[in-house]
Amino acid sequence: MLVLTGARLFDGERFLEDRALIVDAGAIVGLVRYAERPRAAEERDLGGGILAPGFIDWQVNGGGGVLFNESPTVEGIRAIVEAHRKYGTTAVLPTVITDAPGALAAALEASRAALHEVPGAIGVHVEGPFIDPRRKGAHPPEWIRPMRESDAQALIAARSGVMVVTLAPVSVESQRVAQLAKSGIVVSLGHSDATAEEARAAFDAGATAVTHLFNAMSQLAHRAPGVVGAALADPRVICGFIADGYHVHEAATRVALKAKGPGGIALVSDAMPPAAGGPKIYELNGRRVTQEGLRLTLDDGTLAGAAITMLDAVRYVHRTIGADLVDALTMATSTPARLLRIDDKYGRLKPRFRADLVHLGEDLNLSGVWVGGEEV
Repeated sequence: MLVLTGARLFDGERFLEDRALIVDAGAIVGLVRYAERPRAAEERDLGGGILAPGFIDWQVNGGGGVLFNESPTVEGIRAIVEAHRKYGTTAVLPTVITDAPGALAAALEASRAALHEVPGAIGVHVEGPFIDPRRKGAHPPEWIRPMRESDAQALIAARSGVMVVTLAPVSVESQRVAQLAKSGIVVSLGHSDATAEEARAAFDAGATAVTHLFNAMSQLAHRAPGVVGAALADPRVICGFIADGYHVHEAATRVALKAKGPGGIALVSDAMPPAAGGPKIYELNGRRVTQEGLRLTLDDGTLAGAAITMLDAVRYVHRTIGADLVDALTMATSTPARLLRIDDKYGRLKPRFRADLVHLGEDLNLSGVWVGGEEV
């Protein structure tokens, strides 16, 4: 048994003062007042700062020099997860983007195996190939295609742990969206030029998210609200959000936060290999990507993922956008947990929840990380 003291606790929705967190056998077993802490247990005084649930990142293409599409193996997942863990992310969805069929099959197999072998790997995010070529972004167009029944069945059969599938209504019929959603897959609209009406039909069918709001989707206009407008207006929908200062303008970020609140925005890194300590130049489907600052682009200037971690995203929305720290932390913990339907074990400091923890200084510098109660 371990008792952590000396820090403010963020429990997933608010700050708690004068509390001690009790951890045993990889789980949280109690939050008690400091004076009521068990005296026989090992005690660790954190010396101030903030103790919060570990960050949950549901869109991670790579990190630490590794790209999941290029290394769709358990070891590739391990390298990505461990790179991001150093920056406070304790639950990761490795993300495979549009690629040849063999790459997707290998990614699904690896992610299933990694559930049992890599602490912090919780499933997989399949971003394409069932998207809209008109909003392809950095996805290679030669592999974009409609979803067939066999594709849907393969995804359903492969699901183990959390699975997110990003798709576009032009490539996936509403009945197939419903089929995926009813199987337990989290369906997210992304890389889509859909009308607001088409997006709403997908939400009615069971889609519950949009992938990297504002990016690679039809925009909000007063007579054609697009995917952006449909998502901002629908309280059922949680919006993935890349908070790096490049993918979304500050003003648009503030609009999204006003419209959705912290319960409707789930931060993501959309991280590529340069994130979490990787090199500044890498290849994506045979095309060169270069980092300048935190901006990643193909040679033609197309944005190609991000170079941030979840810690960077939390800092950005708090320091630059001015979001309350409670809101910034909520968008990195309890909101993504709810989106991914793992909010019975992740994203909060509560008894019987996993002891995945991050200790931050009041300056939001990282001081410590625990995964399943083990400090890493």
